[in-house]
Amino acid sequence: MRRASRSVAVGVSLAVFACALASGSSAQGLASADLSRFRSVGSVALSPDAHRVAYTVVMRDRPGRPYGQLWLMDLATQRSSRVGGDKDSGGSPLWSPDGKWLAFDDNQGGKSGLFVARPDGSEITFLASSKGTNSPLPGTGREMTWSPDGKQIAFISSTPGAEAAQASGDPMVITRYLYKPDAGEGMTRFNDNQRLHIFVVDLASKQVRQLTHGETDEHSIDWSPDGKEILFVSNREPNQDEFFNYDVFARRVADGSVRRLTATEYNEYEPLWSPDGKHIVYRGTRRGLTDRETTMEDTHVWVMNADGSNRREVGAVIDDRQGAPQWAPDSSSVYFTVQERGSIHLVRLPLATAKPEYVVNDIGAVGGWSVGKDGALAYSFTSPRDMSELYLKSGATAPRRLTDLNADILKGTQLGEIESFTFVSNDNKFEVEAFLTKPIGMTAGSKHPLIVNIHGGPHGQNGPTFNFKNQVYAARGWATLNVNFRGSTGYGQEFADAVFGDQNGNEGQDVLYGVSAAVRRYLWIDRERMGIEGVSYGGQLTDWLITQTNEFKAAVPIAGISNLISYNYMTYYNQYEEMEFGQFLHQGNLMDFAWERSALKHVAAAHTPTMLMHGENDNDVPIAEAEQFFIALKDVGTEAIFVRYPREGHGLSETGHVIDSIDRCIAWYEKHFPKPGAEGITNVQP
Repeated sequence: MRRASRSVAVGVSLAVFACALASGSSAQGLASADLSRFRSVGSVALSPDAHRVAYTVVMRDRPGRPYGQLWLMDLATQRSSRVGGDKDSGGSPLWSPDGKWLAFDDNQGGKSGLFVARPDGSEITFLASSKGTNSPLPGTGREMTWSPDGKQIAFISSTPGAEAAQASGDPMVITRYLYKPDAGEGMTRFNDNQRLHIFVVDLASKQVRQLTHGETDEHSIDWSPDGKEILFVSNREPNQDEFFNYDVFARRVADGSVRRLTATEYNEYEPLWSPDGKHIVYRGTRRGLTDRETTMEDTHVWVMNADGSNRREVGAVIDDRQGAPQWAPDSSSVYFTVQERGSIHLVRLPLATAKPEYVVNDIGAVGGWSVGKDGALAYSFTSPRDMSELYLKSGATAPRRLTDLNADILKGTQLGEIESFTFVSNDNKFEVEAFLTKPIGMTAGSKHPLIVNIHGGPHGQNGPTFNFKNQVYAARGWATLNVNFRGSTGYGQEFADAVFGDQNGNEGQDVLYGVSAAVRRYLWIDRERMGIEGVSYGGQLTDWLITQTNEFKAAVPIAGISNLISYNYMTYYNQYEEMEFGQFLHQGNLMDFAWERSALKHVAAAHTPTMLMHGENDNDVPIAEAEQFFIALKDVGTEAIFVRYPREGHGLSETGHVIDSIDRCIAWYEKHFPKPGAEGITNVQP
């Protein structure tokens, strides 16, 4: 469910969408079982007086999926205390305007929903139950917001939609176009048909009232500084299931009237009032078709007047994908993250000058972050050598690291060095960047296997940040290559657009050219021991590339698309191919082209031993995509096995499943890699 997952979202992707290596690797590096011991910082909230910081810690030490713990740190002493008990899970901390209360989501004492506590973590009080939905609702912002006087909290919860009764009956009667749940939900196969609405609870009386109703979803809320209105985002299109289009609205608290602030054919996300109430900042796009699961267009930061006039794309000064913005306390500037060449930086943009200032520009990735008075900044950061930790930066001083959650694991542990290099694409149009994680234990004459790991999206990025999978590979003496092929983010809009209408085309050649560049520049890479893998779009390219080349000794596609046609009509987000190709599959000759670019059509040329992995309840890339390719490979006579994970959606979430996939991956590669020195020269590619 959406509500249950949000507190652990940050940092999980470092491990869950991956095959790493098995236990039994060298003691000097990481082993797969170490995953359950790793912790990482998720959401971050700096108190209004900048004396305390609330933050979540993502844990992986229990059976099932990772969960969040809520902690409070006194910044003067740097001492942290847990909010709640050992068995409680919590997240999404939000301070009251006066700093006297901390609101948060939690599950404790048999109650789940909205809680508050004092700044020292005492007086924990349950305020209201809240429920989420498994419906695909991307780009959701704040799910709670304080009234300016600190006496009320508005929050998001759900009520049954009109289709709920029929769709859960016996038989089930499906009427919605969007009848499948969110990609990673994994527990069911069907949309629960719950609708998100705005509720308000009074702190003193604990009385709850519902502010919005109907057959639409309202979320991403923010209470106006004058206390009169609550901002929210909703899709009010008549075909809201088919066409994904968020707009910004404001609901008047006193009389329930709603005014519409945007009416565009594109998307607006995560709006926030400026502290002085004069402006609204949000993240948005310009294109008429933006997909529910992923967008080709880089989102940028926008600002408009409080009445919706004078909308302007202030983030246009940076040609890269931008994250959800926040205001500076004095309303003079906005902060937001920017993806750049594999890293995620934090930028401050003064509205008067429109000249961006990089606040956090280190190699790595900024995660959760919070701005306090006088520009104090608390943030989580994933460096090349650790999962996300908590940092504090004040003024022009160097950032101070406040946590060291994995010291007991990483102390004395060797990690593989990460090196980037660039090469020219096959069509001479782009400079493409790749990141190589080097193996541990290299000597002057040693030769080492290479695993090519392809990122998903296709509009995503790899980078120089700590990657558990790559580091376990390194501990075993294997290198990992991550190629940011065309279509990747962090390299400008033209580069992200370059995959348009060309899936399984030149972006696949970018991957192969990256392999070619690597083996020519790093002579210690063993061409006879190369494997390929990837998740989601990375799984799709893995399927495709083993029909185009035999240079890899083994392949592990995870949650990959093998048939672009069947996928289009089974996935939960049916606008994806329309966005990526510019039209529906049934229009023109696109159906023929999509089949030509499907790995399944070319399966007769696939001879690479392949282990397919897939979540049983994947509604993003339905498991039928792996089922088809598995049988096709068997028909061809290519060695193939199929690993199905119950209770999983798109990718793997349960820690035990991730570790299991790690063990199976290493066994598969070891089975098909020739022993060092025993192989003949059979691979003359690339």
